Amino acid sequence: MNYTLHQLQIFRKIAETKSVTKAAEELHLTQPAVSIQLKNFQAQFDIPLTEIIGRNIYMTDFGKEIAVAAEKILEQVHNINYKRLAYQGALIGKLKISIVSTGKYVMPYFISGFINDNAGVELKMDVTNKSKVIESLANNEVDFALVSILPEKLNVEQVSLLKNKLYLVGNSTTPLKMKKSDLKAIGKLPLIFREEGSGTRQVMEKFFRDNDIPVLKRMELTSNEAVKQALLANLGYSIMPLIGIRNEIQNKELSIIPIKGLPIQTAWQLIWLKGKQHSPVASAFLKYISDNKQDILHDKFKWYEEY
Repeated sequence: MNYTLHQLQIFRKIAETKSVTKAAEELHLTQPAVSIQLKNFQAQFDIPLTEIIGRNIYMTDFGKEIAVAAEKILEQVHNINYKRLAYQGALIGKLKISIVSTGKYVMPYFISGFINDNAGVELKMDVTNKSKVIESLANNEVDFALVSILPEKLNVEQVSLLKNKLYLVGNSTTPLKMKKSDLKAIGKLPLIFREEGSGTRQVMEKFFRDNDIPVLKRMELTSNEAVKQALLANLGYSIMPLIGIRNEIQNKELSIIPIKGLPIQTAWQLIWLKGKQHSPVASAFLKYISDNKQDILHDKFKWYEEY
């Protein structure tokens, strides 16, 4: 046997995702590279590890046992690395963050430098909707959460990272002709909403309530990416965070429709339970944010701040 840790990592990820393509995406590798490593790994066993049915890949019973063994081996390797770093006085441990779906355009830029500077820190970042983010924070399952609307029934502390600006957005191929002050006209449009529990939906519905705008036609989708694709397909209009549509605006695929009262402005805020005793890793991360926030805003979000 002459398999490598790299092959074990790839095989474990294929077993987890049940897809060579998804494994390649999550490991930031090309699909051919993953396929080659899987083939080389399989060549060291006389018993098949996987089987292909249609376009799907499945673990054989033997493959499932090897995947479990690979998981244990990789955990031990992590433990060895942690022990080495601990003896060297490095920061070690886990950093657990839950973020709302649109936060994926924000949080990575505020955390990448910290992770790159601290090899002993393992990041676990869950991307989901607002209600689940708040639930994980309330249950003390995470160190921090990233939200654009503070929870009403949870006592938290926070640090503001970035403004959140929401505009009325539509497909650029069919320009919308309406007066900037004609708010009632918005309610006659085919409008695309996020699902219940979404912070973006809360903001959107509040805007309609505050301006007494009746909504005639609506569609509901379960992610910001799905809303964006629906707009690109010219299925309607939506109030969306600017942070997630930079490329589409620059490529003139989507356009911002000027309307009175927009943009709505909230703020992306990193929050944690009031009184929480932070781990050394979490405390170090908060200090990193404090020391580096302005540089991150200037380097990564200058286009956004100036929009």
